[in-house]
Amino acid sequence: MAVPLVYNLRSIRRRWSSSIIAVLGIAGAVGVFVAMLAMANGFQATLVQSGSPDNAIIMRAGASAEMVSVVTLDQEHIIESAPGVRRRDGGPLVSPEVIVMAPFPLIASGADANVQVRGVSASALAVRPQVRIVQGRFLKPGLTEIVIGKNVPSTYRGLALGKTLRFGGGTWTVVGVFDAGGSAFDSEVWADTAILDQVYNRPANVFQSVTVKLQPGAFSRFKDALTADPRLNVDVERESEYYRKQSQSLTTLITVLGTLVGIVMGIGAVFGALNTMYSAVAERSREIATLKALGFTPASVIVSFMFEAVLIAAIGGAIGAVAVLPLNGYTASTLNFQTFSHLAFAFRVTPPLLAGGMVFALLMGLIGGTPPAIRAARRPVAAALREL
Repeated sequence: MAVPLVYNLRSIRRRWSSSIIAVLGIAGAVGVFVAMLAMANGFQATLVQSGSPDNAIIMRAGASAEMVSVVTLDQEHIIESAPGVRRRDGGPLVSPEVIVMAPFPLIASGADANVQVRGVSASALAVRPQVRIVQGRFLKPGLTEIVIGKNVPSTYRGLALGKTLRFGGGTWTVVGVFDAGGSAFDSEVWADTAILDQVYNRPANVFQSVTVKLQPGAFSRFKDALTADPRLNVDVERESEYYRKQSQSLTTLITVLGTLVGIVMGIGAVFGALNTMYSAVAERSREIATLKALGFTPASVIVSFMFEAVLIAAIGGAIGAVAVLPLNGYTASTLNFQTFSHLAFAFRVTPPLLAGGMVFALLMGLIGGTPPAIRAARRPVAAALREL
């Protein structure tokens, strides 16, 4: 015979002052746990969205990032003529690119932060159609003009549409703002490749990567052609896969730290639940004895107390999940360990994360409720009744 659930509901209501301590502890642990994972999820999504599965990125063999890669003009011409390259108006959709870091002061603190300045070709927007100009216009080749991602004006001082600024020894004019759909490009500054090389005194006609728009289903054919060509010594990756790898280090770090912090707070919440349930057992000795005297089995008593603990945990988990919802879409920034550039990203609180938070809460409730429930079931009826 099972103990009526209404008994547990009334018990929680009568002992709300002790129950609320466990509820708040579990809510805090769940909130921190989900918030940290939402941060890692947002950072990873920002980088992964930068790459298109229809694009391939070509770098020097063995290079882990564009910053340490070299691709020459002769190699770029070979890449343009490879099978599988998509063309428009007879020309290949290929964008040879270079990367430099330029320090700009943050609006929030005034401290300098590295901004990734990408030298692009006139084909950059055709290669990456997800990037669109939302203010002003795209830069003109051969001029010291730049276009900036939508996150740049709100993050750095002096980088806004129409502004003229100096960096790298040159004077640049901001002629446009682009929206890259929440990807890492939204934190970048784009300039003409040749002009960027000239201003930074870099060798002419030497690039760090080549991004190619491919025909549907042509990646394997394209990659095989380049890797088999003795004139080339390059690695070929899908652009989406390249950016996924770029996100791994920091995403793993944030996830591990978030999990550790959540576990530490969870241990505290479990002790809170233990204290609450042990107090409930002590206060309800006579009730437990009466239930057992009426014929309720020890197993039903255990289930009753476990249900009460899990219910308290579920309430705490729900409060923690609701409390973290306003973080969804909140924009923060951090250092990308792979490129050492400043990157803005948005927290992503997703249903799977909220479900994981609730599972975490229920687990804390089970751990915190099991010992008191067993103690209640083992309490001798005669001893408890003598306390009446």
